[in-house]
Amino acid sequence: MAMENISDKPLSAFISEVADRYWQRLNEVWSTLETELNTSQAGELYRIMGLSDYIAEQLCRHPEWVPALFSGKLESLERQSFDRELHELLETCSNEESVKSALRCYRNFQMVRLAWRDFFGYVSLEDSLLDLSALSEAFIIAGRDWLYRDMCNQLGTPCDADGNPQPLLVLGMGKLGGRELNFSSDIDLIFTFPEHGETQGGRRKTENQQFFIRMGQRLINLLHQVTVDGFVYRVDMRLRPYGESGPLVVSFSGLEDYYQEQGRDWERYAMVKARALGPWTAYSDELHSMLRPFVYRRYIDFSAIESLRKMKQLITQEVRRRQLTDNIKLGAGGIREVEFVIQSFQLIRGGREPALRQQSLFAAIDTLYSLGQLEYLAVDELKQSYMLLRRVENLLQAIGDKQTQTLPDNAVDWYRLCHSLGMASEAELRTHIESAMAKIHRHFQDTVGGHEQDEITDLWTQDLWNVQEDDHAQGLIVDQSIDDPLLWPILKQWRETVSKRSIGPRGRDTLDKLMPWLLREFTHLSSPSKAFESVTKVLDQILTRTTYLELLYENPGARQQLVSLCQASPWIAQQLAKFPMLLDELIDPTQLYDTTSLDDYGSELRQYLLRVPEEDMEQQMEVLRQFKLAQQLKIAAADVTGVLPVRQVSDHLTLLSEAIIEQVVTQAWLQVSARHGVPTHLEAGDMGFAVVGYGKAGGTELGYGSDLDLVFLHNYSRERFPNNTETNGERAIEIGHFYLKLAQRILHLFSTRTTSGELYEVDMRLRPSGASGLLVSEIENFGQYQAEEAWTWEHQALVRARFMFGSNTLSSRFSHLRSQVIEAQRDKKQLAKEVREMRLKMREHLLKVDKGMFDLKQSEGGIADIEFIAQYLVLANSHEYSELSTWSDNLRIFETLGELELLPLMDVQSLTQAYFFLRDESHRLTLQQKPGQIAWEHVKDHAQCVVDIYQKVLL
Repeated sequence: MAMENISDKPLSAFISEVADRYWQRLNEVWSTLETELNTSQAGELYRIMGLSDYIAEQLCRHPEWVPALFSGKLESLERQSFDRELHELLETCSNEESVKSALRCYRNFQMVRLAWRDFFGYVSLEDSLLDLSALSEAFIIAGRDWLYRDMCNQLGTPCDADGNPQPLLVLGMGKLGGRELNFSSDIDLIFTFPEHGETQGGRRKTENQQFFIRMGQRLINLLHQVTVDGFVYRVDMRLRPYGESGPLVVSFSGLEDYYQEQGRDWERYAMVKARALGPWTAYSDELHSMLRPFVYRRYIDFSAIESLRKMKQLITQEVRRRQLTDNIKLGAGGIREVEFVIQSFQLIRGGREPALRQQSLFAAIDTLYSLGQLEYLAVDELKQSYMLLRRVENLLQAIGDKQTQTLPDNAVDWYRLCHSLGMASEAELRTHIESAMAKIHRHFQDTVGGHEQDEITDLWTQDLWNVQEDDHAQGLIVDQSIDDPLLWPILKQWRETVSKRSIGPRGRDTLDKLMPWLLREFTHLSSPSKAFESVTKVLDQILTRTTYLELLYENPGARQQLVSLCQASPWIAQQLAKFPMLLDELIDPTQLYDTTSLDDYGSELRQYLLRVPEEDMEQQMEVLRQFKLAQQLKIAAADVTGVLPVRQVSDHLTLLSEAIIEQVVTQAWLQVSARHGVPTHLEAGDMGFAVVGYGKAGGTELGYGSDLDLVFLHNYSRERFPNNTETNGERAIEIGHFYLKLAQRILHLFSTRTTSGELYEVDMRLRPSGASGLLVSEIENFGQYQAEEAWTWEHQALVRARFMFGSNTLSSRFSHLRSQVIEAQRDKKQLAKEVREMRLKMREHLLKVDKGMFDLKQSEGGIADIEFIAQYLVLANSHEYSELSTWSDNLRIFETLGELELLPLMDVQSLTQAYFFLRDESHRLTLQQKPGQIAWEHVKDHAQCVVDIYQKVLL
């Protein structure tokens, strides 16, 4: 779309009202305002303050910028000057605080300047994006260079084995790498360095990696921290190897090993735009040459299409889950789809066509045309549509310096956009945007997208859905040889109920298109009416959310899975009804039943969290819950269909909980430390904090809906660290109080109820002194309590305790303390008496069962009896056989007891078989939404074996 100067266009009353308000404020701080500017300048200043709150606020704070901007800085700009000016500016800075202040002041002035040029059309879109990218790159490199000099003065210079100085290289990812940064974008970075080695010239040697990690942390802080002057850029480091759990900086060889062995498709996509920032060096060449084989295959790589399709599917699901509307980046036909179209060609053919290995989308699209991969019309439509959306995005963000891609929800901002884009009204601009997005989506569907749902063709279920007469309906069903007299009455009743619901014309139309296809899925079942009734509970929840009806209409696989899973498990049906966003998981059956590998839950969750900004804590909490629900659904789906052996279900549910615990603690740490700093006794990267799991979490035996029995520990005491008593933040607090706040924050993150429910219910009653004890204990005090004050039942619980999160040092110390307590010599008769009494007390309080029924956990011969046998034998014999204190799960405890001949092998087999049977039944009943009880007849053989062994061991 052609640029036009807007200085002569009349302002709407909406914009004039805003401009008047800011003009008055500016007059208050600059009394000679109107005498120092000519009529043209005053008119332009008045206009820009009506168009951008950000510019107006900055000029009211810095009125001295106005003359500077009018002295030739608006029409002309040399983007090469950013780097030179910033380096000169920082040369005069002697400490980090002065650097932060200088960077932020320079940033605000230049962003005002760039936004002003954008609003008035003084610059083309491509030049505007280049300017923003050059400015960002200049900040990163100037900050890096200042920190490098400062740290080399303090610690010496990092060198390789031959004594060659080693630099920190910064990979700019995404739009920064492509030199197409938008106005208020995050910057995605990866830090790396060429060779391992040590510093030279300092008082003591420091490993290169540690040097660069500290430097990277300081660089992020320089740019990211919000001060009185604002911030420079929000920095996102989550694209680095292993995401948030990986080291902040890795060497070239570390990068190469990661991408060769573990690099994923989405990382290939991200690396298309990766670019080493700053002056080009031999190291830059080496880094790009090393990464190229991972990104670009030597053959024509059509597998990239499917990978991009899946990534786009994930984005579509995210749009649906977050209920994003009017999103010009992520919505159908948005900016991201243009990127997918172009990058699909790059990934497919870049290995054979070096000219396609470009970070810039504009350069890549021109190359595709010159290579004959895209026709002129496609290039023209994609480029013009993309430029309109990017210009709208840039202006949207420049209004308030906010990271948004959502069209305005207020009249003022619509007028601002229309004024700057030369449109008469919101309706006209919307028409242009919708037309652009329709063109983009058509090209996306042709290049990357899957096939749309076919239209209905002569389905008998079409007649069934629309029929009015009972006889006609029953005849249609009989004609299909379906023997289910309840199907039509249930369908008719539900249809009548739906007709009274207010679901809007679009929803009604989609439902009418969906139902004939959905009804086909019931025709082969033994009891269609029962399955239909279960599915309608899900449909009832999504009737007013048309996007989910459309999802089911457009995805045959999702319809099939919805019916089969609801029929197999009422618990799954309930989950789908409570959390309709889970319907997204049904789209691809191969993915649904492909449960995450046990050791991959952590990395999958880190990838999942990349979808939302790091600083958006509310959305991070929501995404954690969505991940848990989605993974639980996959486990349950694989469980009910027999794809996943039922004995592995608890392993998966437990490892899922561990991945979530890691992220919850990490998020809580970031939130508390942002406010108070970190404890000063810690080394970089350490939290000095641990989470211990008890009960089912400790025994890796979690079920669907299990709560978490947790205990929190830390490693700080005044005796060990007398010189470290407070955190190092601006609002410093006592270190013990810091860990208390951290524990409280963790519990808050677990228990807060978002639209996707609660994360986990956490039970802390097993901590020292129970509900009256400290929420988080110092680890040595914990050990002392366990050794000197704990009751026998607490030692029983400790048998089931397992370290779930924390540093290796804390893990080793906890294991040592746990072993010491468990391996203490005990009077076996007294121990057996106390264990029996505790079991009786538990049964009296918790056993409520009808006659002829058996409670899987609390009845005699149930799970609790088996657990008590294991706990007694461990506590009674560990002083002689230390290997008994190793395991926290019952099965390996029994194996060890058998190997040591402390329990006859026949008893080990009987207990193991009974335990498997009871746990399998427990999972099955949960999925059927039934209480944990079965008929005595069904379990009597197992139960009697357990009772016999219990009496033999404990009486």
